[in-house]
Amino acid sequence: MTTVLIVEDDPINYRVFSKILTKRGGLDVRGTEDVEEVLQIANSGEVDVILMDVSLANSAYEGQPVDGIKITQMLKSDPNTAELPIILVTAHAMQGDRENFLKQSGADGYISKPVVDHQQFIDQIVALVR
Repeated sequence: MTTVLIVEDDPINYRVFSKILTKRGGLDVRGTEDVEEVLQIANSGEVDVILMDVSLANSAYEGQPVDGIKITQMLKSDPNTAELPIILVTAHAMQGDRENFLKQSGADGYISKPVVDHQQFIDQIVALVR
């Protein structure tokens, strides 16, 4: 079964994404916003794709605040996790943001919030795994 790691600091968004992916998509879901845990889970090989919130208000690594862009850069620069698909998720959907965020982070995809088309959301995630 495909397992999605949701890195999200908003519990409501986490619940919404989790419900869509498990109920409609038949996917397995894990979630955390703890950077150490994200890195550990990514390195464990237990997940097939990561949904990464761009704006993580409470996340820090080695005492420094980090956002989803920085965490994605860390994962993409590590040979053990570089091939793990990462999809950025953000409410910052201004013109040009998609391209800038993808270029900055090295992520494999981009989804803007709120997620309106649930099937398209699922399809975009599953497409990166297969």
